[in-house]
Amino acid sequence: MTQDAVVTKLLPDNMAEVAVARTTACGGNCGSCESCIFQSEIKTVARNLIDARPGQKVVIASKSSTVFGAAALVYLMPIVLFLLGYALAFLAGAAEEICIAVSFAALLLSGVILVLSQKHKKKQQAFTFDIIR
Repeated sequence: MTQDAVVTKLLPDNMAEVAVARTTACGGNCGSCESCIFQSEIKTVARNLIDARPGQKVVIASKSSTVFGAAALVYLMPIVLFLLGYALAFLAGAAEEICIAVSFAALLLSGVILVLSQKHKKKQQAFTFDIIR
């Protein structure tokens, strides 16, 4: 997966801070609707493989499998745990109210898992970008 970015500053160990324009679901023309509440760019760190300098426009790349894995974790795991919680409670013979409560408890558990996995991944810095051109 590649994105356009601008190098903002150089860091030690052949790393660079880059600013990436945030894309929007509505097509990126925020001037027409003005409903975006988020900043329009994100700063991240990338390996500077081409010796880029501050101010240069560059292309950064990341492994698509990492991006898809993160998306699956964020979007699919809560739904799977929610449905699994209901199914397990139902198979155990619980009343419908208990099944619903268990499914929401499983949904809450998925939120806890997401937060803990995010903290763990931040320590490992598993998600890396490379400046490729």
